[in-house]
Amino acid sequence: MSAKSAISKEIFAPLDERMLGAVQVKRRTKKKIPFLATGGQGEYLTYICLSVTNKKPTQASITKVKQFEGSTSFVRRSQWMLDQLRQVNGIDPNRDSAEFDLLFENAFDQWVASTASEKCTFFQILHHTCQRYLTDKKPEFINCQSKIMGGNSILHSAADSVTSAVQKASQALNERGERLGRAEEKTEEMKNSAQQFAETAHKLAMKHKC
Repeated sequence: MSAKSAISKEIFAPLDERMLGAVQVKRRTKKKIPFLATGGQGEYLTYICLSVTNKKPTQASITKVKQFEGSTSFVRRSQWMLDQLRQVNGIDPNRDSAEFDLLFENAFDQWVASTASEKCTFFQILHHTCQRYLTDKKPEFINCQSKIMGGNSILHSAADSVTSAVQKASQALNERGERLGRAEEKTEEMKNSAQQFAETAHKLAMKHKC
């Protein structure tokens, strides 16, 4: 079982929560933490996890989970509700980077993911979750590559394509309508001319008959 599957089963499932995604991280700048604060447990792995409750109304949260060296179990540490997230900083929008910052109402952390692709996947899930579950206080995503918000770009492109197609179809119908209108006018003119010709021919025929 992978570490993320184990975290989901051990940390979130017992609380009737569903883990949507996780990224293994290390701090870019180490905090000075007293020895007693860590319980003297030494080195550890850190995961930033995104989860939602199974019960309605759905609540989304971001949780810091640790696994200490020599232990097979995971420990839940800090946790924030998703609406406490204020800013997601991808650091560099022009290249793949494993670094990122998360700014909450009462906390600020600078992280580096195990890989740039793992960070990108987590950001995509995080962005989608924010769009789905937050109505008001949505966090600001800055310095992020366009592929992270790729879902929106695809939707916007599709919407633009549909709008363009509708406009072209409308223009074609208008042009067709104009052509039909001109054809109807021409037909009416020809009908009137034919009627006038018939009346004239009838008068001539009656004149000669007399």
